Amino acid sequence: MVHIGIDPGKGGGICFIKNKDIAVAYKCPETIEQMTSILKKEIKGFRKKQATIENVHSMPRDGVVSAFSFGRNFGTWLGILTALNIDFNMVSPQKWMKTFHPLPKEKKSRKHKLKQIAFDLHPDAKNTLSTADAVLIAHYGLTLK
Repeated sequence: MVHIGIDPGKGGGICFIKNKDIAVAYKCPETIEQMTSILKKEIKGFRKKQATIENVHSMPRDGVVSAFSFGRNFGTWLGILTALNIDFNMVSPQKWMKTFHPLPKEKKSRKHKLKQIAFDLHPDAKNTLSTADAVLIAHYGLTLK
């Protein structure tokens, strides 16, 4: 079984947890072709595939261009998962982060804490500020039935 965690923002990442223990993480690829290529490479040989993607939306403080880019990236991930016949769940940031509470309220401190938690759970993954959320989203996805 391979479980995929996706933080769909341009500054996000994708993580693959294979057989519940081996984790591989990537910074969000730049192109649709790279997104598809990484997914195909990492799921090869696995009959059972499940993904969890962060269900996010733009915020009022987001600029028009960034909100559009963010939405396009999210939609691209959904399209690729669907095209590759990968079942997926969507989870809000609040819901998956609640699993790892208590977390600092301030964003920078919270991101660093999440990175440390990701490293503690899956030290074999490439845990960076870009990939930590994806690692934890994949880990959260393992708990879903």
